[in-house]
Parts: sequence; C-alpha cells; structure tokens
Amino acid sequence: MATDPIEALLAQLGPDADHRDAERLFRDAGWQPCGAGDWARALRSPEGKVVVRISPFDPTGPYTAELYRDAAGTGQVPRLFAHRRLAGGGDLQIMEWLREADEADAVAFHALIADGAPEIATLVDSIRRIHARAQAELPWCGPLDENPSNVMRGGDGRLVLTDPYYADGPALYETAASDPDAVAASIPAEERRFMTEIPLACSGPWADESRAEMKRGLDAADARRAAQG
Repeated sequence: MATDPIEALLAQLGPDADHRDAERLFRDAGWQPCGAGDWARALRSPEGKVVVRISPFDPTGPYTAELYRDAAGTGQVPRLFAHRRLAGGGDLQIMEWLREADEADAVAFHALIADGAPEIATLVDSIRRIHARAQAELPWCGPLDENPSNVMRGGDGRLVLTDPYYADGPALYETAASDPDAVAASIPAEERRFMTEIPLACSGPWADESRAEMKRGLDAADARRAAQG
C-alpha cells in the first residue's frame, strides 16, 4: 500500500519537535513560504495544492482543527488533512490551498453566520458550540473573529471560513508584560515556551529587546512558582 506523503512527512517529526523543527522539515521537502500573519507562517507544497500553517504559540489551534473536522461535511470550512500540536505550545495544520475571496462576498458570508442563516445552520452550530467550550477552557480566548480576510475560497471556488477563534493577543501580551505571574498561573510553562516568537507580521514589528524582556519576566514568574512548590 502506498504511503500517504503527508503522513510520511509528519512521521519524521519526533514527539519533541517544535515549530522550528517543523518549518525546517517542510522547507527541506520543497515547501515554499507563501504568507505570514500575527500567529503563524504558511508554506505551500511543491505541487501547490496543500498548505501547512505553523505557529510557535497558538492556544486556539486545537479548537480550530476540531471545527474543520466537525463541519467538514458542510464544505464551508477548509479541508484539513492533518493537525498536530508542537512542543512548547505550537500548532501545525495541513489543509487545502485557499485563495482570497472578494471582500463583499466575505462580509456577506459573515453576515450569514451572525444571522444563523438556514443554509449555514450546521456550520453555525459547530462554530458556536466549539467556541463556547474554548471560552470556558482557555484563558484570554477572544470573541469570534469577523475579519473579512478569514473568509476565503477553496480551489473549487466555494467560500470557506478560516481561523474564527483566537487568543486575545493584546490583552494576553499586555498582561504578560505587566503581570507575568498572572500568565504563569493561567498557562502552563510548556504551553507558552515560544510565546514571544509569534510572527506579528500584521501587527508588528515587535522589537527583539521587548520580546526578550517579556521572556525574562515570564521565566522569573515560573521560578517564583517553582520556589513556592
């Protein structure tokens, strides 16, 4: 039986692989950078039909992957081929290649979601159910993201919703800077090891010294927690 090429590639990532290991593996396999946002970078497969999204730190990644699986039958979310958590709090998703949708179409699609329109009722149910759990389980989970750029088109032209869940970055990172003990108490250290390495391609730049200062503060908070037992 032929081995699935995606599965074969992922099999080369050890259990302790982080976002750097993942990006290096895909680049070595010929995947090319094709975009970056605040939380992740993307690489496109050599044949151009598949994309891998790699984030150093993404608490909402598992909920997004769950949505893609749960609502797959609607055709209104991207086709997800693989999802894997990475060491240090990172996230990896492999999905179909998407292209931008016209803004008017994207805004109209978001309006259908907000209204719970019958033609997308199954999708809306999945979105709301999984989001409610994310808000209950995740510190700093934000509201649903209604950015038009999160509505895209699949290769067959259909409209799909991407990345509707996100951590409230401004609030989370402001707290990490001003009260690192609060973040250390809410998010396990292993789940935020690379918290200061997100790309911030849209909201940045983020000065290296500022990143380093935040990391020092979080490390000190972790040390205080360890000392307290």
